[in-house]
Amino acid sequence: MENNQHELYEYARRRMRQKKLLYFHFILFFVGSLFFLLIHRVIIPDFYPETHWDLWAIVVWAFLFVLHFIRVFITDSFMNKNWERAQIDRLVAKQERKMQQLQSKIDNDSENNTF
Repeated sequence: MENNQHELYEYARRRMRQKKLLYFHFILFFVGSLFFLLIHRVIIPDFYPETHWDLWAIVVWAFLFVLHFIRVFITDSFMNKNWERAQIDRLVAKQERKMQQLQSKIDNDSENNTF
């Protein structure tokens, strides 16, 4: 029972850390976006004004943030330890079935080739 409690605690701690890093990423994204806009629009307005590099940087960073969000709240929520164990058990069972089939085929071939 203690091992199970420890696993649950570690899982909760890992999820809390993931969410904490995601929130930090959002705050950093927000402050960084304001910084990009401030640099391009106010401090150095004539630095490649026709390219809108600040907006491109914000869009790329927003895409990376969305990927991070998907990983934390969508992918990791259903692909957790239980899912991983089930997949491993399924693959091990599949491999054992294949090995049994090969062994039975070898046994049948050896019986047929007996002199």
